[in-house]
Amino acid sequence: MSKKLTAYIAPSILNANFDDLENEIKKVSGTADFLHLDIMDNNFVPNFTFDLDQAAHIMKISALKVDAHLMIAEPDYFAPRYAEKGAHSVTFHFEAAKDVPSLIANIRSNGAKVGLAIKPKTPFLDVADYLSDIDMLLIMTVEPGFGGQSFMEDQLEKVIQARSKINSLSLVDVLLQVDGGISENTIEMAAKAGANCFVAGSAVYRDANPANMVAKLRDLANAAFI
Repeated sequence: MSKKLTAYIAPSILNANFDDLENEIKKVSGTADFLHLDIMDNNFVPNFTFDLDQAAHIMKISALKVDAHLMIAEPDYFAPRYAEKGAHSVTFHFEAAKDVPSLIANIRSNGAKVGLAIKPKTPFLDVADYLSDIDMLLIMTVEPGFGGQSFMEDQLEKVIQARSKINSLSLVDVLLQVDGGISENTIEMAAKAGANCFVAGSAVYRDANPANMVAKLRDLANAAFI
């Protein structure tokens, strides 16, 4: 790789206790880099988590910058509103967007960084031309919709492709994020493939000490970078 990477860890509260989110977020606030907020609408994916008002409340109580991952059917309408509500970054799915360039511009104009996500069946080449316009590319390593799924190792080829393209364009500030099945057993292979931002839900919140797990995952990823 052209530059040694630095690992960022974004715990997902999908596996946290929804009845005590403020304290659940505090458990990782001192060690994590971002809070990953999974927004599901029971349409684009077969599950529901939070609506815009609930997400806005979480943003207010979170000491961490919120990375809002929109797994919803109408991102062209809703994504800019998550930016308006204070999300640090808003990630929408390529498969759901009607006008990707306009949506990128609308999110940015409302004050948030822009993330673009692809599902496991979507080739990296479908989104390669957008790399210069976004702040983060998210490659899903599970099918979006549920926490606790097994890591899809076959998605690492897309991570390798994306890292090569990012490096060739000298896009040093663009994050390459992976989400799904990230744990002590999988984060090193994802890091070696070129990811540098890691969403971890079950691994963090099912551990007796979520903060220690965040630190452990970061150390594993940083050690894996060449």
